Amino acid sequence: MSSTTTTTNPLPSKIGIVLFPGFQLLDAAGPLDAFNLLANQHTLSLCILAPTLSPVSPQHWLLDAQNSHFAPAIVPTHTFADAPKDLDMLLVPGGMGSRDDKFAKEMEAVVAFLKGLDLSGQGSIKHVLTVCTGSEILARTGLLNGREATTNKRAFNEVKAKHPGVNWVAKARWVVDGNIWTSSGVSAGMDLAFAWIREVWGEEVASYVADRSEVSLDSFAVSVLVVTDCICDCSMRGIRTVRMIGMLSGGALFEGWRWDGV
Repeated sequence: MSSTTTTTNPLPSKIGIVLFPGFQLLDAAGPLDAFNLLANQHTLSLCILAPTLSPVSPQHWLLDAQNSHFAPAIVPTHTFADAPKDLDMLLVPGGMGSRDDKFAKEMEAVVAFLKGLDLSGQGSIKHVLTVCTGSEILARTGLLNGREATTNKRAFNEVKAKHPGVNWVAKARWVVDGNIWTSSGVSAGMDLAFAWIREVWGEEVASYVADRSEVSLDSFAVSVLVVTDCICDCSMRGIRTVRMIGMLSGGALFEGWRWDGV
């Protein structure tokens, strides 16, 4: 996708994130920090969406069991009822709370909200990004049926069993299928964010954001990957379906899936 703005395909300017009790903090904060830096160069606005305007805490049952209280809350800007109709991109984090019966009512509200949106890419929302088990939340809407997606590797088998209609990719840092971008667990959301920025705004802008994050784009996308039978040029794009076993340029063993231009 080109970074050139047109009247028919303008660059995104309004980003929304859906929060729920027990969300994983870095799932949200990692990508949002990248977008915050992006906003230094491009006009962006953030909409934080939740069932109510009460602060949303990442506190979950494991913290409760440990009697720990280490869960900085985020204050929503909008409820689901008054969410803006002109969002360009929607981010869905994961987290333990999505699998906690205590928050079943809140999760029902999240899924109902997502079902009520046009996430086909044909409406206002052009891209949907999920981090970690955020893809499992999105799968509850049926949107991922027949699509390729990935999720948190610790929860992979559980998520796959719950949603057998999705083509879950086990060995992928992130996966792109049409306008849906899904990542693996927690820190993979930052890789996803940089990849999306690079796809939408281009190499120069992505490098600007990465430099100010002290992140090397090459740290998660080597330029040349030597595999058993071929050499392929890799870029920060979606993972597809050709299995490869080989050596990275530094000598480390690599096993995974070929990056394809999606």
